[in-house]
This record gives sequence, structure tokens and C-alpha cells, in this order.
Amino acid sequence: ADRRLSRRLVVIILAVLAAAGIGLGTRLGTGVVGGSAAVPPPTAQQKADYAGIVPAPVHAAATGGQFTITSSTAVSVPADSIPARGVGDYLAALLRPSTGYPLAVGTSDGPGGGRIRLALTGASPDKQLGPEGYRLDVAGDQITATANEPAGLFHAVETLRQLLPPEVEQRSAQHDVSWTVPSGHVVDSPRFAYRAAGLDVARHFFGVADVERYIDEIALYKVDYLHLHLTDDQGWRLAIDGWPKLTGIGARTEVGGRAGGFYTQDDYRKLVAYAQARYVTIIPEIDVPGHVTAALASYPQLSCDGKPRPVFTGIDIGFSSLCAGKPTIYAFLADVIRQVAALTPGPYIGIGGDEAQATSAADYTKIVGQAAADVRADGKTPWGWQEITSASIGTPAVATYWSPGFPTAQLKRSAAAGTQLVLDPASHTYLDQKYDAATTLGLHWAGYVEVQDAYNWDPGTYLPGVDTSSVLGVEADLWTETVVFNFDIDYMAFPRLPAIAELGWSPWSTHDWSAFRLRLASQGPRWKALGVKYYRSPQVPWPPGG
Repeated sequence: ADRRLSRRLVVIILAVLAAAGIGLGTRLGTGVVGGSAAVPPPTAQQKADYAGIVPAPVHAAATGGQFTITSSTAVSVPADSIPARGVGDYLAALLRPSTGYPLAVGTSDGPGGGRIRLALTGASPDKQLGPEGYRLDVAGDQITATANEPAGLFHAVETLRQLLPPEVEQRSAQHDVSWTVPSGHVVDSPRFAYRAAGLDVARHFFGVADVERYIDEIALYKVDYLHLHLTDDQGWRLAIDGWPKLTGIGARTEVGGRAGGFYTQDDYRKLVAYAQARYVTIIPEIDVPGHVTAALASYPQLSCDGKPRPVFTGIDIGFSSLCAGKPTIYAFLADVIRQVAALTPGPYIGIGGDEAQATSAADYTKIVGQAAADVRADGKTPWGWQEITSASIGTPAVATYWSPGFPTAQLKRSAAAGTQLVLDPASHTYLDQKYDAATTLGLHWAGYVEVQDAYNWDPGTYLPGVDTSSVLGVEADLWTETVVFNFDIDYMAFPRLPAIAELGWSPWSTHDWSAFRLRLASQGPRWKALGVKYYRSPQVPWPPGG
């Protein structure tokens, strides 16, 4: 009878404890569950922090609790991966100025608390993640980022960065800031492998520091290619050995007659290395057969009449051409492409091919075809504008769709033959287009492009009859007829560039303008801390200030 009574009492006690939310692993009076501190449910702000990540992850959820970065926090990296160590160094360098903490980077692989751990899957890759995906787990005692490749770790770091207070972007110690990261779990990988930003340094030249700044800005939103438009009518911006007048004459000026500039080959190598450290690959573009006045002013023998030409400082297009009948131009192209390919570790070399109204169809096919062959001979894939699909240049090749008036049937045929397509429709992705009639910078030949216009389209289904499998990705181009300073770049790129970056990264199932505009608004304080002079679009409910 006593045993039966004891059992009844135990059952009653357990029922009471269960109703109170206390389990067998709870030490009464300590608030410790299963040997670890009880975790509260996530707050509304913690949920909002995970819901505010741009680009939207495949999955993200707050779990309650938080990790706090302190003076004893360290960064742990795999001992056998130099690139992963580079990601750890990048993270520590990001955190040190604002926190004032040392953030030591080490190679401990075992379990441990109070640290940020970067881990590679090694011999057992996670098929769900691919080469750029990651898992991010934030617990009270440790943050763990896991990826198949270092690129995934870098993307995890950029997500972690957005979960920290925006003051982390300051480059001096910030006092009275609690460096907390809400606990949670993220699983993420990109929709498209190609997510590019284009920067025109030919019409207005931007130096190494300005381009590095833009690389930092685009990397935050998981953009993985920077297309540099290096040559045009207004300027030739890369030194080529054996052709000194290209920069001696062709780089002197820019639109409006201001002094121009150029990159030495060492400058270009520096840009490539800087981008690589942020998992951004540079695509250099040498635009032919049109957009070549800077080259013709430097070397008149590249034209059909051989006559000297003045440098060009206007913004007209479609009036210049290399001369297809002169053997000199093929030697010139081969030499330029060979040197650019040798300087460029990435897979693509741009050959342009757009707006060649001054070149006959036969001459166009001859020049573009030879340029594409030269690129392949140097171990690279030719990248060009949509017009190159008319030249039957073969594969592999990448063609970038930019003008809505171009016949989509031709793109469909090229895609079926193996050409990969990049979606860059000017009415959605050209960052040089005005936001509205009141915008002082920019042009509007493709219409006004507000942030909602940049966001509300689907690259996977945009071209009728082209299968999503033929779409390599998306690009957002900033042409610089009216863009002179780095704060002009900021103003025209932000907030539209993150919108286009999300189209390239996030699954279409997450696409929601109403939700995106709120997530975009949460980026405002971060841009302010970074010194990004962004456009405060009336379509976005920005927080006060900035």
C-alpha cells in the first residue's frame, strides 16, 4: 500500500512539474535544464533580426538566447585550409575596430565555448549547400559556420555581420554597445551561380581605392562577380605592354573633358587579389568592335582610313569601329586578350560586342568571332553582350541580355546551342537610370527604375522560351556618363543593387516585395555606419536619420 501511495505521489508531482514547464533534467532553484542554462523563447526583435537578412536565406529562424562577443572571444579556423584562415582573418579584421577586442584567430578544431568557429565539411560534403552555401548556428556559448568550401564560409560571415548591431561597421571603438548575436539557425545557398555587379570605369575613371570600396559593398550582399568595363570611346583604362599609347593618349580624359586615368598591370593585379579575398571574381571587358574611339585615337592604324582621331569626351554611341579588313587589328586583339587573360584568374574575358552600328554584319561576325577564338585559345570563356549571339561564335560562351528590343528568338536559339545567358534587362538592372524625374544623376532612356522595379521580376522566367537551366545568373550594371565620385556610385547603386543581388541569390519562394522593403529598410542604419550615401527611396520605410 505504501508503494502504491508513493507511485501516486510521484505521478502527481511529475504532472505538476510538467504543467509548470519543468522537466526531469531541471535542478530546482537553479533554472538549469539538462545541465545548461534555460533558453528563453526568441523575442520579437530576435525574430526580426533573422527575418531581416538580405539576400533572404533559404531558411533562417531565431531560437532564443544570444551569443555575446567579448574581449575573450576568439575565431577558430580549420588547420589545413589557408583560404578558410583568410576568412577568419577577414572576420576578425571586421570586428576588431568597432569592438576594440583582440579577436585572436586560431586553429582549434575541438569543441569549446566562447568562440566563433569556422568549419569545412571536408571529405563529407553537404550536398544541400553546394560550393557557396553554408550553415550558421548561433548558440549561447558558440557560433558555428559550416560550409563545403571557403566561399560558403565567407557568405556565412556576411550573414553573421548583418545579425550584429550596425555599429560593428564603424572603424573606431564603439562604447556602450552590446555585441550580441541572437541565437538561431540559417541554412543557405544561392539560386544562381552568377551574381554580378558591373562598373564602368571607362566613361569616368575610378581609382583602385574606389573600386575596392565598391567590392566591399557588393560582397556584403553575396555578389560574386565584378564586371569591369575597361575600354570605351571615352577612355582605355588598362596598360597593355607593347601598346603604350593606349594609356598615354587613350586614358588622358573622360566624359566632360576631365582628366582620366588608368590601371597599371600591378594595379589590376591588386584589384584582382582584393576581390578574390572577398570571393568576388573580376571579369575584364575589352569592348569591340565598337566603342573603340580611345583605341583609334591612340593607334589610327586600327581604323579603315588610318587618320588620327581626337579623344572623345561626349556620351554618344554607335559611331566607331575597328577595321575588319586590316590584319593589324587581329594582332592587336590577340595581344590585348593574351595579356588580360594572363592577368585574370577568373573564367571569363569580356569582348563586348554591343552597339556596333558602325560595323557591317559581315565585319562584325569576323571581328567578334576572332576575339572569341582568342579568348578560348587563352583558356577562358568569352563573355559578351546579347549582340554576340548574331555572330555564331560557338561555345562555351556567355551572352548578357540587356535591351528589351532584342529578338528573344535569337537568344533562345543560342541558349539551345549551349550559350549561357546572363539577365541584365536595362529597365530593371541598369543602375545608371534615374529613380524618378527628380533624380539629378543618371539617364532615363530605359525608363525610371525605382527599387521596386529592380526587385519585381524573375530572372528564371524573364525570357520566353528560354529554360531556367540556360540562365547563368543576373547582373546590375552602373554606367558612368553622369557618375563622377564614389558617393555617386553609392547613390545610384543603393538600394537597388541589394534588390538585384537577392534575385540572384534567394529562392523564388522567398520573393515578396512587402517583406523585402522592410528588410531593406533595416539595412539603412548599417549603410549609415559604413558611410554609404544611399538614396532614401520613398518606397521603403526607412528608420529616422541616415
